[in-house]
Amino acid sequence: MRVISVSDAPAAIGPYSQAVESGGWLFISGQIPLTPSGELVQGDIVRETRQVLENIRAILAGAGYRLEDVVKTTIYLTDLSFFGQVNEVYAAFFGDHRPARVTVGVAALPRGARVEIEAIAVRPPEGSAETS
Repeated sequence: MRVISVSDAPAAIGPYSQAVESGGWLFISGQIPLTPSGELVQGDIVRETRQVLENIRAILAGAGYRLEDVVKTTIYLTDLSFFGQVNEVYAAFFGDHRPARVTVGVAALPRGARVEIEAIAVRPPEGSAETS
């Protein structure tokens, strides 16, 4: 197992890693809307979601993966009425790439965040059409 830690995303706020890689799979811990310096983005679910997804992008890049390598995400929302706005930001972020996804309503998230997203990515086999 390789522990991933990048400075372009916020440091873990507990006893866990930003991400771990094992056997060509990358497991990105849930990201809340913290800036890389640790400041919580608040007040606008669109900005909050963008920050979360930028954190995921930074971790992917730091581990040598691409956005297109993401195969599954889980979104946690404290208010499911945000679903439409979050979905729009998410769709723009991933473009034509459509990983499997679950969205879950939860009572609370760390630091009072309203959105958290975790992701799983897999490295395509060497020489496959996906690596070109």
